Amino acid sequence: MDMSKKTPPKTMSDEHNSHHAEKRRARRDAFQNANRNIQSNTNEKRYPRRPNVARDNTDKLYLYGLHTVRQALANQNRKKLRLYATKNGILRLEFDLMDAPDMEIIEKLPKELDRMVGSDAIHQGTILEVAPIPTKQLCDLKDCNLLLLLDQVTDPHNVGAIMRSAVALGAGALITTSRYSPVESGVLAKSASGALDIIDHIEVKNLSDTLETLHKSGFFTVGLDSEEAIPFEDIKPQSKIALVLGAEGKGLRQKTRDTCNQLAKLDMPGEIKSLNVSNAAALALYISRQKLIK
Repeated sequence: MDMSKKTPPKTMSDEHNSHHAEKRRARRDAFQNANRNIQSNTNEKRYPRRPNVARDNTDKLYLYGLHTVRQALANQNRKKLRLYATKNGILRLEFDLMDAPDMEIIEKLPKELDRMVGSDAIHQGTILEVAPIPTKQLCDLKDCNLLLLLDQVTDPHNVGAIMRSAVALGAGALITTSRYSPVESGVLAKSASGALDIIDHIEVKNLSDTLETLHKSGFFTVGLDSEEAIPFEDIKPQSKIALVLGAEGKGLRQKTRDTCNQLAKLDMPGEIKSLNVSNAAALALYISRQKLIK
């Protein structure tokens, strides 16, 4: 008999794996059947669950890029730990390093900086190791007439770009929720191009309660929405305006929509009728400035 053609006996490991594979298939089939039953018994639109964003800041982080690093160095409320830079990067910063005597300065080659933040990061020869800025509370809000609130916008690129527009157009603060919003990071700071160290960033637990508090402080709250809303240009002049923007795709949550004084939409004359949330924020801020009573 040719023993080489015999099928090897099934091992304990094979039986174990087969058993658990069958159990996994059974659980998967049960889950899919349950979902089909739910969807067949409701007409509501179902959205995938939004990912929760980790809220644990590290003790230190790397900021990079000339504008970002320059503004962080100038921020007296920012704890600076170490500056990693090329010779040319230090010169291009145009910053008197004597103004930060406790900060260690370490000269690096460009390829060494690439390894620190990744070759895709445009560091321009400068990386600043810093401690995160603690977020503020609503009670820390200074007197202003224009605010921007984000309803679970999680993309750090978008939030950074929104911060930049908010500073450029004179918003007093950016308000986000404690959950479902990005923490401070190099990517967010680079997208903000220095605005992270300029604008007050306030975190709140409940956005609807915050809107009610702003109403009592005289703010007229406008939620950007593409449905059941008036054109933004039709908003009446106000002494204080607080803009509220939701995440791309899902937009504002229902409770947020119900709490805003007014829902407004940006009418686009072209074939594309919607904007990226950061572009929408810039345009809405610009229009809002024209609506403020001086």
